[in-house]
Amino acid sequence: MTAPMDDERFDGMFLQLAQQLGGIDPLLDSFFGFMRRKTDFFTGAVSEGAAEETVVKAFRKNKARADEEKREKEAKEKKRKAEEEKRKARVQEEKAKQQKMEASPMEDERIVDITDAPPAAAAASTSAAASSLSDEQKSAILTEAKKEEEDESEGKGITPINNGAVHDRYRWTQSLDTLMVYVPVPLDTKTKQLVIDIKKKHLTVKLAGQDPVLMGDMPNAVKMEDCFWSIEDDPKVGKRIISITLTKLNQMEWWKHVITTEPEINTQKVEPENSKLSDLDGDTRQTVEKMMYDQRQKAAGLPTADEQSKQDMLKKFMEQHPEMDFSKAKIC
Repeated sequence: MTAPMDDERFDGMFLQLAQQLGGIDPLLDSFFGFMRRKTDFFTGAVSEGAAEETVVKAFRKNKARADEEKREKEAKEKKRKAEEEKRKARVQEEKAKQQKMEASPMEDERIVDITDAPPAAAAASTSAAASSLSDEQKSAILTEAKKEEEDESEGKGITPINNGAVHDRYRWTQSLDTLMVYVPVPLDTKTKQLVIDIKKKHLTVKLAGQDPVLMGDMPNAVKMEDCFWSIEDDPKVGKRIISITLTKLNQMEWWKHVITTEPEINTQKVEPENSKLSDLDGDTRQTVEKMMYDQRQKAAGLPTADEQSKQDMLKKFMEQHPEMDFSKAKIC
C-alpha cells in the first residue's frame, strides 16, 4: 500500500492551488487558515504546543525523505556520468581505430617462395615465428587468410557499413572486441520510459508502451559486466540517441547481426583494424605469408609449400634415376 507521504492523488489539486495563490508561502497560509476555520486543530489540542509539534513532526518526516531522495539522485547521476565517460572513451577509441584503418589500408600480401628450405627446418621456423606473434597480429593473419580463401565467392549478406549495418530504427557498428548499437528516440524521451535489458545472449531495447526496437537472442555471448548504455541529445538530427556498448566474450570473431532474426551482413567484406603485414619484421612476415599461402592452397585442394617442395624433390630424383621403377612406390 502506498504510504500517505507518497500519495500522489492530490498532487493536481495542490499544484493548481499553488499556481492560483502564487507560491508556497501563500499555499501554507491558506492551508492553516482552513485548519483554523474548519477544524479544531488549534483549539482542540491536548496541550498548547501539541499542534506545533504535529506540524514540526510532519516537516521533519518529509525533510528526511527529501534528503534521502536527493542523495539517491546524486548517486545515480554520479554513476551515469561515470558510465558516460566510459562510453565516450570507448567511442573515441573506436573512432581512432576507424581513422587509422582508413588512413592506412591493409597492404596487399605478397607470396614469397621459400621452397629452398628443408621441410623440417621450414616447419620449425613456422612454429617459432607463429609463437612470437601478438594476438592482434594473429587476428590480422586469420582475417587476411580467410579473405583470400573466400576470394572466389562474394559471400552472402548485405554490404557492411562501419562493419555493421543501418536499419530503419537503429544502426550498429563493431570492432573485434566491441559492438555498438545506436537507437534514435524522440527528444522528450525520459530514461524511465526506456526498457533496456542486456543478458549474456539476449537483448531487449524498447520504449514503454511501444513495440520493441530490438528483442531476441544475440548470435554470440557478451561480457555482461562490461556492457552498458547511455542516452544523450543529438542536435544534428533533432533526437536523443541511445548508445549501447556490448563487449564480446569471444573477441576474435565478427558478428553478422545484433539479433539472430535481423538481416545478416557479409562478414567477408568487413574492414579489420588489425596490424598490416608491413608491421612485421622480415622473418615473421615471410612466415606469415607462407601460412597464408598454405591456407589458400588447402582451401583450393592444392599442395602446401612443404608438400610442393617434397613433390619437386621427388620429381628431380626420379629424373636423375630413370633406371628405377617408381610405379609401385608409396609416397607419404
